[in-house]
Amino acid sequence: MFIQLIEQNTIGRGKKNNDKKILIANRGEIACRVIKTAKLMGISTVAVYSDADKNALHVSMADEAVYIGASAASESYLVMDKILAAIADTGADAVHPGYGFLSENKAFALALEAAGVVFIGPNVVAIEAMGDKIASKKLAIKAGVSCVPGHMGLIEDADEAVKIANKVGYPVMIKASAGGGGKGMRVAYTDEEAREGFASSKNEAKSAFGDDRIFIEKFIEGPRHIEIQVLGDKHGNIIHLNERECSIQRRNQKVIEEAPSPFLDAATREAMGAEAIALAAIVDYDSAGTVEFIVDKDKNFYFLEMNTRLQVEHPVTELITGVDLVEHMIRVASGEKLKLKQKDIKLTGWAIESRIYAEDPYRNFLPSIGRLSRYRPPVEGKTDDNNEESAIVRNDTGVYEGGEISMYYDPMIAKLCTWGEDRGMATEAMKQALDNFEIVGVGHNIPFLSAVMEHDRFMRGDLTTNYIAEEFPDGFVGHPLNPGHARAIASCCTLMAQFLAARAATASGILPGHARSVPTHVIVDVGERTYDISTEKTNGLYLVTSSEDGSDKAAVELEISSGWTPGQPLVKAIVDNKDFTFAAKPIPQGYMVYYRGSTVEVNVRIHAHAELAKLMPEKILPDTSNLLLCPMPGVIVSVLVKEGDEVQDGQALAVVEAMKMENTLRAEKKAVVSKVNAKAGDNLAVDAVIMEFG
Repeated sequence: MFIQLIEQNTIGRGKKNNDKKILIANRGEIACRVIKTAKLMGISTVAVYSDADKNALHVSMADEAVYIGASAASESYLVMDKILAAIADTGADAVHPGYGFLSENKAFALALEAAGVVFIGPNVVAIEAMGDKIASKKLAIKAGVSCVPGHMGLIEDADEAVKIANKVGYPVMIKASAGGGGKGMRVAYTDEEAREGFASSKNEAKSAFGDDRIFIEKFIEGPRHIEIQVLGDKHGNIIHLNERECSIQRRNQKVIEEAPSPFLDAATREAMGAEAIALAAIVDYDSAGTVEFIVDKDKNFYFLEMNTRLQVEHPVTELITGVDLVEHMIRVASGEKLKLKQKDIKLTGWAIESRIYAEDPYRNFLPSIGRLSRYRPPVEGKTDDNNEESAIVRNDTGVYEGGEISMYYDPMIAKLCTWGEDRGMATEAMKQALDNFEIVGVGHNIPFLSAVMEHDRFMRGDLTTNYIAEEFPDGFVGHPLNPGHARAIASCCTLMAQFLAARAATASGILPGHARSVPTHVIVDVGERTYDISTEKTNGLYLVTSSEDGSDKAAVELEISSGWTPGQPLVKAIVDNKDFTFAAKPIPQGYMVYYRGSTVEVNVRIHAHAELAKLMPEKILPDTSNLLLCPMPGVIVSVLVKEGDEVQDGQALAVVEAMKMENTLRAEKKAVVSKVNAKAGDNLAVDAVIMEFG
């Protein structure tokens, strides 16, 4: 859909370039994204794939596909020789690296150059200088760009890390020099955290990037993460495409992004853009890239790093500027001059991106793997084809219904984006799009994303990188339903129960003496709320009247229509002329409902059954407080205690690795380890018992 927004800035689209071929040295949604633009430009594409990806979407979308090895990235996507062999076998003229993997690897770019293959990315000098965070900061200072105080030298061991952290002053950020994507990063507030963070950052950096160099800088508390998109060519022309706000992060990984930022004013935007261009110019930058800044509450901004590749969140910039960044990367790599000048870059409307991950927000966002038994994203395009000013939905994805979410790669399922004329319109469109996104088979973070969209602080644009930690200090446990939503859900579930009863009545009425009635007056429990509800059908619509138990307010009437039929997991209704969509799963006497971060049990009963339900005893859940359970499928990296040890509240017990991230499991209270059931190297399933406490 975004292509419709960028037609005004495209050049030569639709021309046939059948003699040209691009190999995408990546996988998943970014590979699919590059293939889409290449096809629009008439360029053939080659996909590469591992064992885990043999049936992946990007493989089927490309014109050709080449197998490159085992599932682990270190045996496939990170092996340059296998990528080079695929290039030679297919005769590809150019390579787009996407992001991650080899996208910022100097040796890969040099190998392509030696083979006479075009690298769709910046020059090697820029990759080397900006890919090393220490070198990039030195260049930034030379270019007159503001930088965060810190230690620019490499750090040999944990003892040195503690000394430097004390010199810089806590809190500090421990970072991998070759890092990115939130990997190899830890915040430390104490000497103990500095030691632990140094070890974890070093391990993650070596695993993800093959480079375990670490540095330390001052951690600015309460900052906003705002980045500037730049675009340069091989003729000395560099422009910026304004900013993206990426402050909502978890474990230093972005979750929700938007463009423009609700915080910046025109003067700060212009100043940040100028510094981003100055930094890009010092290395003759000649592709799409991103200069990242942290911004304090007074709008002071400091250079963080430069990513010499396409960013995950690039769609929001495309939606507000109308510029296809992948197309311009391809054109620049082929030697074309930028046709865009700085004056051509306009901000039109507002765009938001929600990263949809295979992870369980109710279990501290731990990764989830498995088969997508149901995958139905919202329809892309205008939300109302009859309205020129309607919102737009875009969904960049690399999965499909029936496909697998593997433990070997990043757990991203999709990047859901919405565009509107202003921030409020884009947010409302995002709420509706999330409501209409169906995923079954793996855990996913849509409930959390929906809860953020409903949150007052998000609506105010009052964001910092601490947003998630501050607003969800005990993790995500769900979002409370407001009274209006609770009543609408109660009313819709009443109708759903009636539709189901009507179908049963029709079937049973076939036999004489077995006719069943359909109740029109019921008691509905929505969590802790109870409603007395009656329904009446008039002119094809349902008039639902409800009064809340214990409330002195008058009964409320809602006019509802819905085409829902029993068995559909997504309930789409129109309540008082407004779209209302939620997910529901049948349970005895009602439904389990999922709506905008809320999970609530809805019981629909006739009056006699409601009275009997009050007499039923509550089910008591088993006590697992004396067990350390594996919170996700993963590999035990280390067990840090032994049988007989007394552990303290918050003490590290074990480290589990899944999807390229290390997760430290800690004691929830003081206890004695009575039994250890796992050792380093063990592959464990979710809820496997790692250790027991006496």
